[in-house]
Amino acid sequence: MPLDERGYYGRFGGAFIPEVLHRSVALLEQAYRKYADDPDFLSQWHRLLRDYVGRPTPLFEAKRLSEKLGLRVFLKREDLNHTGAHKINNALGQALLAIRMGRTNIIAETGAGQHGVATATACALLGLKCTVYMGKTDVERQMPNVQRMQMLGAQVIPVTSGNMTLKDATNEAMRAWCCDPGSFYIIGSTVGPSPYPEMVARFQSVISEEMRSQLKEQTGNENPDAVVACIGGGSNAAGAFYHFIESQEVRLVAAEAAGLGVDTELTAATITVGTEGVLHGAHTLLMQTDDGQIIEPYSISAGLDYPGVGPLHAHLAETGREEVVAVTDRQALDAALELTRLEGIIPALESAHALAALKVAQFNPGDVVIVNLSGRGDKDMAAYSKNL
Repeated sequence: MPLDERGYYGRFGGAFIPEVLHRSVALLEQAYRKYADDPDFLSQWHRLLRDYVGRPTPLFEAKRLSEKLGLRVFLKREDLNHTGAHKINNALGQALLAIRMGRTNIIAETGAGQHGVATATACALLGLKCTVYMGKTDVERQMPNVQRMQMLGAQVIPVTSGNMTLKDATNEAMRAWCCDPGSFYIIGSTVGPSPYPEMVARFQSVISEEMRSQLKEQTGNENPDAVVACIGGGSNAAGAFYHFIESQEVRLVAAEAAGLGVDTELTAATITVGTEGVLHGAHTLLMQTDDGQIIEPYSISAGLDYPGVGPLHAHLAETGREEVVAVTDRQALDAALELTRLEGIIPALESAHALAALKVAQFNPGDVVIVNLSGRGDKDMAAYSKNL
């Protein structure tokens, strides 16, 4: 990974935090460095991924979709994880780290609700107290996940500031952490102050590790022509790209949410329209005005409705290693229906953006392409019913 000792990917990253959090972040950094390669820690985490989460997730060749597109499309089935998305990989890793640090009070933010559900699940399993901040808008459009979190014992706090979505939930979670620096903040994406972007990417890297061995078993080659993933903050994309970053022959295609179009005010295409700034503890690309005020993002997908992007992705995009395409709401909805009707798999709206990239980006006939199907669509049925 192209990370330096200061926590920067090229020009992006760092730890821009209030003084009250300096000790908490320093202790987190020490613990992460201590346990990231600790055999006992990794053994416990991998055992839970296998026996509790259900890993490895399948790599499924979508033959009917492949025939229609003229490609060889494989789907990495993160939707089949316990809780229904990739988020559980990271939530369990950070929860285990919290226990080793002696922390029992867990804070989290969530947009689509999947990270909140994953964190609440990990806390229920491990006996930790869990508080989840979620924008009121997202509470209303992701009610099944709110109910799951509450049943798991988490306190869900609706956030009514700003646009009442993921950015605002993250703001409130950061404030709560400042008020209780002894708590442990489980961040769900590759955002926030260092070491969070690296830590989340590391815990999600199990995705691309499995991709390589599974693709080799099915095709004889561990490297596809391209890997495609949706990107908001960037956790599932970081996990899907992680073990391919140094393999220059593998294209890395990130699909961000264009909303109603990148030429409109209703978009969340941060890399396409964003500029440099600092948000939630890291220097990265943001949707902001000329005087640095955050522009409220828009996407039909609650998990991609964020005005920033992880510093890893900002760096990979700037250097050209990561190709970024902007996918509209309509393109994502159409891609979701297409997969459902052709393969019998209902994807999350986030994952539908990655599927739409198969038509938005340019591929060569017969290319082997892995799409990271980051979550399942149960939580989005209200949106699908309304718009399809």
